[in-house]
Amino acid sequence: MPLVSVSASAVALLALVAFLPNSITADTILIKGGTVVNHDHVLTADVLIKDELILEVAPNIEAPAGAQVINASGSYVMPGGIDPHTHLDMPFMGQVACDDFYSGQAAALAGGTTMHIDFALPVNHNLMAGFKEWQRKAKRACADYGFHMAVTKWDEQVAEDMGKLTAEGINSFKFFLAYKGALMVTDDELLQGMLRCRQLGALPQVHAENGEAVALGQQLVYDAGVRGPEGHALSRPAVLEGEATARAIKLAKFVGVPLYVVHVMSIDAMEEVARARQAGQRVIGEPVASGLALDESLMWDTNYTRAAAAVMSPPIRSKEHQIALKKALAGGLLQLVATDHAVFNSTQKAVGREDFRVIPNGVNGLEERMHVVWQELVMSGLISLSDYVRITSTAAAQIFNIYPRKGRIAAGSDADVIVLDPHTKHKISAATHHSKIDTNVYEGKEIQGKVTVTISQGRLVWYQGKLHVEPGTGKFIKLPTLGPLFDGLQYEGADSADRLIKSFTAANGLTPVDRAAAQIGTQEAAVDRQEL
Repeated sequence: MPLVSVSASAVALLALVAFLPNSITADTILIKGGTVVNHDHVLTADVLIKDELILEVAPNIEAPAGAQVINASGSYVMPGGIDPHTHLDMPFMGQVACDDFYSGQAAALAGGTTMHIDFALPVNHNLMAGFKEWQRKAKRACADYGFHMAVTKWDEQVAEDMGKLTAEGINSFKFFLAYKGALMVTDDELLQGMLRCRQLGALPQVHAENGEAVALGQQLVYDAGVRGPEGHALSRPAVLEGEATARAIKLAKFVGVPLYVVHVMSIDAMEEVARARQAGQRVIGEPVASGLALDESLMWDTNYTRAAAAVMSPPIRSKEHQIALKKALAGGLLQLVATDHAVFNSTQKAVGREDFRVIPNGVNGLEERMHVVWQELVMSGLISLSDYVRITSTAAAQIFNIYPRKGRIAAGSDADVIVLDPHTKHKISAATHHSKIDTNVYEGKEIQGKVTVTISQGRLVWYQGKLHVEPGTGKFIKLPTLGPLFDGLQYEGADSADRLIKSFTAANGLTPVDRAAAQIGTQEAAVDRQEL
């Protein structure tokens, strides 16, 4: 599909027009006449919101004095989306992602996402320094957010800091099996990190590509004379994603810890996740919106800007993979949809014009995810309305241990609510989106259905086609450890040795074997024989 570039000045003008002051100040909102959709049921009801909480969900609620009343007849009322995988204001490959916490979150709110979990990176491998840096970046936030933390080396200080971070509200740690010489960890570091996660009740996450093989593939493709964005796809085939996914899953099984595989982009990786889950292992597979709606042919576009805009890792795959991933989501083999939103302008991507290896990796999606998933999975008939809520909101809230505070329309839940009108058509374009990026990888995609209302923290932030947001109004949401994936696991002081010993004891007798008594008996028998 065509992808246009919009000048930086035009994007700035659009942002100035679209971002209005937070002038809607009613602290009570009543959504009338809509169809309320949760992950487990659908009903016709009104939703009453007061301050930052949902007060009541019931038919025919009478509007309190002074309430802002929203007519949702013919529309769906759903929990705000939760994107569990973003990279805002991130330094990467010599560039810095052009969406900061304000512009990225504003775009998210316009698209119906009311919370995201961003990946904080260590500063010179220092986790606490990285956390403080991301806290600084997030001061411009205008929506709810949480953090994951990446682990890029291993030593006792890292282990100690992981414990400190869980106390600060981080319950997941990411390990890169790719990006050799930068973020990549060794298998030994991965194992140590997984073991520490198990002790803390924190969820390990992996970027699963074989980094050694990717580095070799990049060199081979470059030496063969392929320098453009298509070289990115050629150098990182699906088999390398499948290998790393299988390896991480097996190591997690050895350690005895749940595992979260980010951006599952291929049949190879999806099948490894499905196989592990079928065997009873606690593994989460996260595809991203781009992998469900786009295919690798974009990287063969003769226009460099359009081709480079689609470069991300693991790469967007062929249509065969795209179709299989959507079916896997529909069948429950994969569990939720993220974006891996990491945006770089066309000028930033241009640094790799003569060498695909230095094109900053990343595509947009924070604003588009809810609509893309709706079009690709609901409008196609692959999933139900409740499944849509599950994979765009509830599953993330459950996995990261903030359900039912988030991810549900119910009394007592946070007032993060969207209204989606299934009758409104619109087209995705860089000319109308709210991100700072000057391209849009979904350019021209037509959507049947649109988020017309977004309520975040009980505030009406997206209404009648306009944003009402202010920097500095965002909130850090602490993510508690020992989420549902740890239910039933022995975590206190746990280590793989204890677990392995216990697993073999039942079949083979007491472990370790007491051979001292047997040795004494042997010696006594020898003495008896000598006396004879």
